[in-house]
Order: sequence, then structure tokens, then C-alpha cells
Amino acid sequence: MPELPEVETIRRRLAPLVEGRTVDALEIADPRWCLPLAPHELAEAVDGRRVQRLARRGKYLEWELEDEVFLLLHLRMTGTLLYDPAPGTPYGRVRFALDDGHELWFCDPRRFGTGELALGREARDAFYAARLGLEPLSGELTGPALRAPAGGQRAPITRHVAGVGNIYADEALFRARIHPLRPAGSLRPAQYEALAEAVKASLAAGIDAGGATIDDFRHPDGVQGAFQNEFLIHLRRGEPCLACGREVVKMVAAGRGTYVCEGCQPRPRLRRRAA
Repeated sequence: MPELPEVETIRRRLAPLVEGRTVDALEIADPRWCLPLAPHELAEAVDGRRVQRLARRGKYLEWELEDEVFLLLHLRMTGTLLYDPAPGTPYGRVRFALDDGHELWFCDPRRFGTGELALGREARDAFYAARLGLEPLSGELTGPALRAPAGGQRAPITRHVAGVGNIYADEALFRARIHPLRPAGSLRPAQYEALAEAVKASLAAGIDAGGATIDDFRHPDGVQGAFQNEFLIHLRRGEPCLACGREVVKMVAAGRGTYVCEGCQPRPRLRRRAA
């Protein structure tokens, strides 16, 4: 699934191409993409409006159009945005026709990607507030900010940060030397600080490498990302740890596969139950 660095990579490459342009026509071939709105309802809100800004919040790509109309795109598992794709490109679900003659296609073989409409900044902010955690590339992500919602919780701490999925959670936990089985509420203040910095460092590395292409992710021009060649821990099962040489293992934590070096990331001790 494209995560925050992949979406940010797309945003940075598309922004110079679409900002200031007008969407002449939004053609939605797959009604599932914009449910519960009908395709014609979403198209009527977008057609003829100028793109004022292309932004990102978590894994959402935000099209800010004239008159505070916001189109919020999520790639989900296999969505890609391709600029002027070759004829016959498969899985095209949505087509943006721009006023300069160029086209942008939303392609998605598994059809999980979505496009949602928010009218006005208040509606947009309420949409994000109901779905997203801390924004790591703003000033929101700090040790105390991570600690506040984690008290007493046993869920993974990275769930409180917007845009951090499996890849970057593994990389951040390794950088911070925190085992993925450690409950979120059991960390010490210094560990929250270390994890906040590790999340930001992992995401920054992913962005610098143009994102990670493991399955479907592509840049708008079709080029693959390169971060998969720089993983410190993710997908390295059976290989020696780059820091200590111990074998990297894969396990299940909170229902997802995760990669860990139990030399660098000590497994938490089980507490004995009171008699």
C-alpha cells in the first residue's frame, strides 16, 4: 500500500503540473470510486474549477479547488496516478482532463482507491479529524504528543501517527530500538522521543528515495521508487541485521507481519500475574 512518502512523492511531482490548471472534465468510469456520491455529482462540483493547491494530509492527496471545494484522493492498496499515460494503460478508473491538453488517470487494479468531496475548510478539517492521527511532517509529532494518547494502551504506538504503515513502522521501530510487541503505553519518555524522531527520519528517507515500490507504486511518469533498496529491517527476514549481525526475523504483532532484530530491539518481558 502506498504510504505517506509515496503519496508525498506523487504530490511533489504533480504539483508543478496541475497547480494553476483548470479541470475541464472529471470522468469517473467506476462509480465505486466516489461512493456515496454519484459520479455526476462529484464531476459537477469539480468541472471547470482551477486547482489552487495540491496538498497532502496523511495518505490523502488533497486537491484544493476554487471556492473551497476539496477533492480528497486515497490510493489504498494499488492506486496510482499517471500523467499522460500511454494508450491502452489498464485499470483506468478516473480521468482528469486539464485545460492545457494533458490528462491524469487514476488507475487501480483492485478498485479500493477513493475520491471524496468536502465543501469548505470546516468540512475538510472534520473529515481529517475523524480519520487521521498526528501529521508527522508538521510540528505535531513529538515525544509528548505520542505519549498522550498511548497511556495504558497495548496497541502499536505507530497507529497514532497519520500515514505510517507497515514499511515505515518497521523502519522507525528499528531505528528507535523498540520491539514491535512492546505495548504503546509501556514506553518510557525517552523512548517516545526516540520513536518520534525515528518516524520522521524513516519518512524523510523514504521521500528522498522517491518512495518504495514493492508491488504497484509508481511515480506519475511511471518510474518506480527506490526506497526498497535502502530498507534497514523491512523485508529482510533471514538476513543479518545491519547493526549487530543477528538474524532478522518476521513475526505477527497486532495482526500484521513485522520484521525485527531481537538483538537491537529487545523483546519485552512478560509480567507475572498476581496470585
